Amino acid sequence: MKAIFVTIFPELIETFFSVGVINKAYKESILEFETINPIKFLEKNERLDDSPFGGGPGMLIRSEPIEKAIEESKKLTSKNTKVINLSPQGKKLTQKRAQELSLEKELIFICGRYEGIDQRLIDSLVDEEISIGDYVVTGGELPALVVFETIVRNIKNVLGDINSIKEESFSEEFIEYPQYTRPEKNNLGRVPEVLLSGDHEKIKSWRKKQSLGKTFLNRRDIFPEELDLKDFVLLEEFFSDLGYESDRIATLLKGIKRK
Repeated sequence: MKAIFVTIFPELIETFFSVGVINKAYKESILEFETINPIKFLEKNERLDDSPFGGGPGMLIRSEPIEKAIEESKKLTSKNTKVINLSPQGKKLTQKRAQELSLEKELIFICGRYEGIDQRLIDSLVDEEISIGDYVVTGGELPALVVFETIVRNIKNVLGDINSIKEESFSEEFIEYPQYTRPEKNNLGRVPEVLLSGDHEKIKSWRKKQSLGKTFLNRRDIFPEELDLKDFVLLEEFFSDLGYESDRIATLLKGIKRK
């Protein structure tokens, strides 16, 4: 995949590509990137930003330099390359959307600053707006890199082990189970015995139970409304292991349908 980042801080993007698995994939030509600084399209004494019509706080990035940056980006990719603007008003990024975008060969990311970008550019040249959450950051570079990394982790050979993708949080419907490493016992506690048993079926069942329970407790917004009977029983066991009485468990789970 080739990504082009329209940014006034190209060094942030370059640093990202210099470390870890992203650097490895870049060196192996699995990933490519370019940065285009919209400032280079400004005339002498011309500003990148200006005050919004109608008043209000902050400054907006003018559409013309971003338009020229997109035009140059498409010379380096293709005219049909998807343009993504990072914005709190966009649709929230999900693992499913990241997997869909990982099928693209090229992507252009607009990294805004200040109060955003002139809406005319968004309406005319942006294909999709993506948000990484209901909060505000200073610029679009870090959100763009979050989105990009989430996307490319789904591309073959970016991660060494495809199972790492399949078992991570949100690759399915549930967040990830707890994980432990050596030593088996320390001053903070013991590793659950089941993980030391060597019984792969019991370990798999324990992990699924933990994923179900953690998701129910911490992320009800993504928890499915319906479970198959086996998963429902595991969820009941999760709460029983925590010491919940059967009546309390029944009340807690009464809204979940069983297949």
